[in-house]
Amino acid sequence: MYESYYGFSGSPFRLTPDARFFYSSKSHKRAIAHLTFGLTQAEGFIVITGEVGAGKTTLIERLGSELDRNTHALVRINSTRLSGEDLLRLVVTGFGTAPVGSDKASMLLGFEAMLRAPAQAGRRCLLVVDEAQNLPVAALEELRMLSNLTGEGRAPLQTILLGQPQFRRILASPDLDQLRQRVLASYHLAALAEDETRAYVEHRLGTVGWTGAPAIEDAAFSALHLHSGGIPRRINRLCGRVLLHAALQRADRLTAAMVEAMAAELQEDLGGTFAPLTPAAANGLGEADAGALGPTNTPSLYHAAAPGREEMLERIELLELRVAQRERTLRRLRTTLAGRL
Repeated sequence: MYESYYGFSGSPFRLTPDARFFYSSKSHKRAIAHLTFGLTQAEGFIVITGEVGAGKTTLIERLGSELDRNTHALVRINSTRLSGEDLLRLVVTGFGTAPVGSDKASMLLGFEAMLRAPAQAGRRCLLVVDEAQNLPVAALEELRMLSNLTGEGRAPLQTILLGQPQFRRILASPDLDQLRQRVLASYHLAALAEDETRAYVEHRLGTVGWTGAPAIEDAAFSALHLHSGGIPRRINRLCGRVLLHAALQRADRLTAAMVEAMAAELQEDLGGTFAPLTPAAANGLGEADAGALGPTNTPSLYHAAAPGREEMLERIELLELRVAQRERTLRRLRTTLAGRL
């Protein structure tokens, strides 16, 4: 509805990942650098973690749109609550190797033959596994075993693991020591800063033909960042609701009051929260972990400190902000009811 009212060529804030709307924030640029570094190594694993909605899948969409399909075969697996053997079956089927038999040995032999076939010469297979934090240790071990396959002195298969912050704790397990040794690049995708939130919103609007109508107050951008914590998917959800509200009101300007009202409405409708996230909460396991990641410093990824005094204070602050938000909602409700009596 609001798309036609404001003359947009499409929906700027769809929740489905779309490479056309990719916004290269500082954190996303670094993530791409880590991906590029890992891909140049042509072996092992690349690990990208981030909060739900931080843009991990969009990052891979962008990568996929730039890959030469003549030299790369890309397979993505999203259903990760699987046993080791079921995951193996998905992998070999995804790369076009129909299982010869139902047993594991047959699948592995068929997959290895495909990787070494003449038609595969000079072509690299990239496997992307999303929601990797849901994989059991046995399934991760199956992926490690696949990484051992080689042909003519090279590793024809490389794997990218995408996961939520807790995946880093899983990788710290002693049972996964051999897999950790094969991680060549790792990065935690941080939330957007306030100025990046503004640039992100303007970028998505510009992609569908926005030329300044509706206008957006500076305070509205600040409120968007406050209530989304800089998480792209949360920004999309809130912006979509604000634009719909504005179109219904036939408004030509988005205000902070609209953002506040729609954030409260979403909280009531969906039972979720749009209370602000502190930087540490938005970025996973803490600033030390999130900021120390680089192409060759994988070990820092796996050392999550126990919650300390600062983290506890941040959690208390977050609870206080949520209480304050609920109080504002109740005041609006009282005002509305008083006006009807």
